Amino acid sequence: MFEKVNPSHPDKVADRIAGAMVDLAYANIKKPKVALEVMIGHGKCHIIGESSYVFCKKDVEEIVERIDGKKNDVDMLIVPQDAHLARNARRDACGDNGIFKGAPVTTEQRNLTRLAEEIYHAYPYDGKYLVGEDTYAICQSHTGKDRKHTENFINEITGLVAPEIVLCGHDINPIGPWEGGTDVDTGCTNRKLGSDMGDGITGGGLHGKDLSKADVTLNIIAFLRAQTLGHTIEMSCAIGDGEVMLEGRMYMYSELEEEAGRYIGSIGGFEELAEWGLIR
Repeated sequence: MFEKVNPSHPDKVADRIAGAMVDLAYANIKKPKVALEVMIGHGKCHIIGESSYVFCKKDVEEIVERIDGKKNDVDMLIVPQDAHLARNARRDACGDNGIFKGAPVTTEQRNLTRLAEEIYHAYPYDGKYLVGEDTYAICQSHTGKDRKHTENFINEITGLVAPEIVLCGHDINPIGPWEGGTDVDTGCTNRKLGSDMGDGITGGGLHGKDLSKADVTLNIIAFLRAQTLGHTIEMSCAIGDGEVMLEGRMYMYSELEEEAGRYIGSIGGFEELAEWGLIR
């Protein structure tokens, strides 16, 4: 079983806002220290966290409006990083305790992600997609009134043959018309890690944090290594560690941070990471 959500799902909207704020911090200062949580819904956006970069509320309001598609009442509480953590981070060491796992992406996960991307290209609105044994469940808002047309479209773009395709969406949802989005539901950062990481979920969330946070860097490294080596990768670290064991070899944390940073750069930034996660 695997679930994928698209970038307009409320939880992904929250992830994207947090990611865009991290991008903004990196664009303005060298090696910012950022840890943010975002909750959004029904016209309100709450942001709380710690940052070495001082965010201008106007800039954040513009990010929220761009990503959510409408103005929100933005409530923001961001304070400086704890002094002890800040001193540790200056030593280029792990910024947190953690355990991490990377798993190869399965064919099922890859196919569902491609399906989600194709549907989102046609319907760029809130959507959730599930795959199980012989069943695809597609919950896509704003899909129109014609169930048969939508079903034919999905069959055409996927080429998948499944005994049952369950469609839910605007005017075809059994509970009635569904518009989706943050006017219907609330979103919160790091609540859709299954969609982002597949079988590699552990304790740390990917979004709203800088690369000094092991939750970001080591999750990315474990995922990338798992794809290259074709088997599950397990790692762990303690706050303050300058080195991390990976597949029988010790790596400097700063070396892994640089590698993760190159990956983030290759996909376009932290907001881009938040859109589809590591499985893309």
